[in-house]
Amino acid sequence: MVDIATRPPIDWSTPAALARRKSRYAANRRLQAYGIAAISLAIGLLGILIISLIATGYSAFVTTRITVDFPISTEYVNPEDPARGNYRAVAKAGLEELFPDVTGPDERALGQLLTNNTQFMVRDAVVADPSVIGGTLPLAVPASDPFDQLNKGLVDRNTPEDERRVTDQQIEWFDQLEAEGRVSTPFNWGLFFNSDSRFPELAGLAGAIVGSFYALLVCFLVAFPIGIAAAIYLEEFAPRNRWTDLIEVNINNLAAVPSIVFGLLGLAVFLNFIGLPRSAPLVGGLVLALMTLPTIIIVTRASLKAIPPSIREAGLGIGASKHQMVMHHVLPLALPGILTGTIIGLAQALGETAPLLLIGMNAFITSPPGGILDAATALPTQVFIWADSPERGFVALTSAGILVLLGFLIIMNSIAIFLRQRLERSW
Repeated sequence: MVDIATRPPIDWSTPAALARRKSRYAANRRLQAYGIAAISLAIGLLGILIISLIATGYSAFVTTRITVDFPISTEYVNPEDPARGNYRAVAKAGLEELFPDVTGPDERALGQLLTNNTQFMVRDAVVADPSVIGGTLPLAVPASDPFDQLNKGLVDRNTPEDERRVTDQQIEWFDQLEAEGRVSTPFNWGLFFNSDSRFPELAGLAGAIVGSFYALLVCFLVAFPIGIAAAIYLEEFAPRNRWTDLIEVNINNLAAVPSIVFGLLGLAVFLNFIGLPRSAPLVGGLVLALMTLPTIIIVTRASLKAIPPSIREAGLGIGASKHQMVMHHVLPLALPGILTGTIIGLAQALGETAPLLLIGMNAFITSPPGGILDAATALPTQVFIWADSPERGFVALTSAGILVLLGFLIIMNSIAIFLRQRLERSW
């Protein structure tokens, strides 16, 4: 054995030593370059995705409205029962006053400028204010999808007439309304406050947002307490034997199981065996809880392991029982990591589509669900429904729905980061 004290010093000025040092520095620079390139590629691809979604979906955040003066005549509307009036005739009369020269077959083409639900919007406005009966009701109603696309520049006027959904005559009528100042393009609040509709100009995400909220609420109430209890038992109380090892391996494997498998499990157990209502947020929340439970258990166990052993020893040293030591000392200190992991798990569950499709949370729902047992849809399944719709207006709505979903995911992840930074303690 060579004595270190008597070993001659290494000469770093030799050509071989300089070459080795130069090689190490070059390797460090290459590693840094690979890391920067990987990060740049990831940010670039994410930027391309966001830009493409914004370029396609920005038009869905505004809507085209046409202001029409509807004559609310007592001939069509009974003042004693305004809800049962002939509002189809009222809508037709409003357009006839704007274009008195249009008669015969052109009247049908003229009526296509407004959304098909115009009569119901006029009815709701008259029911809300019956004093307009006998007078005129100025109301801005949504334009139908082809003219909404025309106003947003998504329909090329130079395209041959037989290759577009609007005729030259209809374009002339629309231009006349625009010249009279009756066409406006306000923010599309209906995207957030309307439920789904077969007409793109009326479709919104309200039902999907409420359905996702109920499903995530059920998921949290089921997965959070069960996951924490299971993690505490496995980490602090369970004996170390082959059975606990088998359970840990299966939990880790469940975290990697494709989400569609949990959808099949929910379909077989919750719908076919137990008989819970189809398309209900209760079933969707239970399926998402099964999917999120392994993640919460793994994150909770990792947070418990991160607590220094001295905390446990100090708790036991002052006379606390093991239960008191875990509940009063270890668990509160591990809570920031547990909450962070739980919120990230819920954010992942919010974006799941396959399991919700299998249990039927893709129904056509025209009103938000009133509870966890009512039929509902969710944000990812609503995007799936719109992506499969043939109308052109749903293309922009699909991208807008994805942007809204990404917004919720960013908010949830931001909350997780805030809680971690606010509650985390350094040792």
